[in-house]
Amino acid sequence: MKTNILITTGGSGGHVIPAKILYDHLSKDNNVIISTDKRGSRYLDKDNYKYNLIDTPKLNNIFILPFNLISILFLTLKSLFLLKNKKIEKIISTGGYMSLPLILAAKLINLKIYLLEPNMVLGRANKYFLNSCVKIFCYSEQIKNFPNNLKRKIEIIKPLVRESFYKLKTSYLKKDKFNLLIIGGSQGASIFDKNLKNAIVNISKKFSIVIIQQTNEKNISDLKDFYLKNNIENMIFSFDNNFAHIVKQADLCVTRAGASTLAELSVLGIPFVAVPLPTSKDNHQFENASYYKNYDCCWIIEQNTFDEKIEEILKDILINKTDYLKKKENLKKLNYQNTWINVNQK
Repeated sequence: MKTNILITTGGSGGHVIPAKILYDHLSKDNNVIISTDKRGSRYLDKDNYKYNLIDTPKLNNIFILPFNLISILFLTLKSLFLLKNKKIEKIISTGGYMSLPLILAAKLINLKIYLLEPNMVLGRANKYFLNSCVKIFCYSEQIKNFPNNLKRKIEIIKPLVRESFYKLKTSYLKKDKFNLLIIGGSQGASIFDKNLKNAIVNISKKFSIVIIQQTNEKNISDLKDFYLKNNIENMIFSFDNNFAHIVKQADLCVTRAGASTLAELSVLGIPFVAVPLPTSKDNHQFENASYYKNYDCCWIIEQNTFDEKIEEILKDILINKTDYLKKKENLKKLNYQNTWINVNQK
């Protein structure tokens, strides 16, 4: 008999993409639905994913806090109705304040609660609900800020990666040009749009390169014009459902350090230069990148030294490929036996 499962998510792609992957893993043998907020719904195709809207407000504005608390109470009642109406038996949260009403409602009717922590720092929402959960799925036991007395709840899984990425193969130095991928994440990264261009122009004078860059929709035209003006072959895009097929062309990536992005690059065996977002909560992006750095799979540049270091690092990679190839081999070792089927069985 199939189990009725609800996955609660929302906000950025960093929360929603793991929820979609969980849905894909579980929906073949279970009845699965997703709840999300309006921001998260941008990343969900209703033709492929059954989802309900629970638009939880942020609780970080003290002036409207009383109104938001009333909204949370209303949404908890709405969530309670949803859980009972759909006869939900288990609930999985991918973290974030968006899940608050659903988890509160699940606690009221004693449902089994599971958490997912894709980052290397325990999220605040997950920490708040840790006592209430049956298990928390993590990629490592070395999660920062995790209470020692609750580590028994950790269930180690391989990083969640979309099925399409497992089907792709990449090769080193395809064709006659080095393909440099630049990823700003689902929110874009202005530092890559503004501060990386001149370094790329300087590098292009000595090396044959192709730029594949993800950015905000509004920046696409300006970046295209800039690279064309400087005779640099390029592919500029915004958030794309065909992301896997774009990424597979890359030899190297310059990226933020969201857990999903790093996991996808890792599975594809693409070494990366991580530039963690310094304002990420509890500096979790730096910790995400450090996980791969400890296996010698990547380089890390802190944002305050990005301008002075990025050109030097890229030139060094292009001139002396020994370190680059070593990191590529280490990624291969790290993902030994990491397949969709193995993750699905786990």
